[in-house]
Amino acid sequence: MYRLDERLEADTIFIGRLPLSQVLLMNDSRYIWLILVPARIDTFEIYHLSEADRIQLAKESSWTQEKLADRYAPDSMNVATLGNVVPQLHMHHVVRYKDDAAWPGPVWGNGKAVPYTPEELSKRVHEIKTLLGARFVEDMLGEDDEENYLDKYASW
Repeated sequence: MYRLDERLEADTIFIGRLPLSQVLLMNDSRYIWLILVPARIDTFEIYHLSEADRIQLAKESSWTQEKLADRYAPDSMNVATLGNVVPQLHMHHVVRYKDDAAWPGPVWGNGKAVPYTPEELSKRVHEIKTLLGARFVEDMLGEDDEENYLDKYASW
């Protein structure tokens, strides 16, 4: 059965579910930082996904980038899959500005995370759910049925 990696679970807040991926918010208020995690078992690299899942991940990632860019007008969008610390396949989407704490370098390993205050977190979660919520689906993780999502939400 699919299970989110413990480190991702500890460092993020669950926002919602797209047909393939969980949408997580990194608990670091210095950046607007979402993570898409395909809900698949033993998946560590994009090439481990089926062809249909690869296409779906590309759709979900592109759509997420577009929505973030439209809402937050970044100078750059950093999108990456890194498995050095957390092997479970996950795709980072980081809104970047020229005046952010890590610019122009990567956000990974740059200083210590600044967790959201309860008020900031409530506001950010509401923003992201409003931004992406139109494509959120019910969370069927307990069913552990890969085809169920793509069949049920084929009209992506």
